[in-house]
Amino acid sequence: MLVTALGGSMSDAGVASGQGRSTTAATPDRARYDVDLRSDADGAHWTGRQRVSFRNGSDRPLREVYLRLWGNGEDRCGTPAAPSPVTVTTMRGGTPDPLSVNCTALRVALPKPLARDQRTSIAFDVSITVPDRTARFGHDGASRFLGNALPVLAVHDAKGWHLDPYVSAGESFYALAADFRVRLDHPSSLKVPTTGRTGTLPGRAGRTVTVGVAERVRDFAWAAGRFRTATDTTPGGVLVKSYWAPDTPAAGVRGNRADAVAALDRFGREFGRYPYGEIDLVMTSRFGGGMEYPGLVVLGTTEEGGAAVHEVAHQWWYGIVGNDEYSAPWLDESFAQYANGRFYGWDTRDCWSDVQWPDAGAALTGSMAYWSQHPGTYHLVYTAGPCALADLERELGSGTMARLLKRYARDHWYGVSTTADFRRAAQSLTDKDLAPFWKAHRIR
Repeated sequence: MLVTALGGSMSDAGVASGQGRSTTAATPDRARYDVDLRSDADGAHWTGRQRVSFRNGSDRPLREVYLRLWGNGEDRCGTPAAPSPVTVTTMRGGTPDPLSVNCTALRVALPKPLARDQRTSIAFDVSITVPDRTARFGHDGASRFLGNALPVLAVHDAKGWHLDPYVSAGESFYALAADFRVRLDHPSSLKVPTTGRTGTLPGRAGRTVTVGVAERVRDFAWAAGRFRTATDTTPGGVLVKSYWAPDTPAAGVRGNRADAVAALDRFGREFGRYPYGEIDLVMTSRFGGGMEYPGLVVLGTTEEGGAAVHEVAHQWWYGIVGNDEYSAPWLDESFAQYANGRFYGWDTRDCWSDVQWPDAGAALTGSMAYWSQHPGTYHLVYTAGPCALADLERELGSGTMARLLKRYARDHWYGVSTTADFRRAAQSLTDKDLAPFWKAHRIR
């Protein structure tokens, strides 16, 4: 994500993220989400059924799973007059507990322990109401954004269940790569871009069914509105579908489209070919900054354009190369902004001049728990982070840094990376002791 205030076949998932046959392997994994939703007249309310099948990738029997209802994050548990935006009812395949973590976590007890490599599924009714605010789960006028709206499985690993609270200044999201097939029934007057490859089918009178199919993605997002549309194809063969509200500046739309086309192929060469075949750009004039989802980005767009390159870079740094965005936000935001700076040819030799750490204990690698307690300092992930990576490039040499990033992406393709993983990968490519570098740059 880039907010306005800041200015701006590979390896198998089980191998890449260490999800092999171990007691502490991340689980539940190899999930498949099948979703069938129907919207109201303007795309502000969606109801239907969702089924999630999954495997236990750990040696330990799996007795429960958690669903994260991230769409409730800002509204928490709501009120009787204004309930939470996302509700789950009529559960089959498990027994739900009351919601917890401010109504963003739903524990589901399984009927019997799920042994290693066994699969099961749960299914439930879901109701989604788009909140009345301009946000990643919200709207800009008549344009609706449904980011983090679908309930998704929480992750259990060596640290236990990841049930971190929602944050609005950054992201709390942590999910394993999964497959999605989402069927969205809506008025034909609405265009509905989605994560994945998108197609349409005729519905009942005056309605259309948009189907989004995505493999090995960490989330599924969509938008709905009376968008204007255009399609470009990169020289490398990636479809770039653009959707924009009628009042979006035309020059900015053209700039975002051109930047996305160029960035997709460039980052494909630098980090590994973009694997999803299609990406959708959703552009409006009043959305603040940008927000990334696999195969779909939302862009606030002015005459000068928007954060298209930064959000496209997130397709690799968070999307393909996953990380726990609550525990280590620098692994996606700093890496995406470093890629953004390289794309535009920023001079980074004096980039530390505007960096001021809030205290001696601050670390670039701090979690969202730290940044949330130090308002006004989260921008360091976007400023100090790219500076540190640019310094690492000078320390290693540009050729070695290029090899590092491409190898690092390959080794964690569809998996989950950590700061320790990155430090080990960098050290493996040089005889220099990088310990002083990590200390000086507060990479812990």
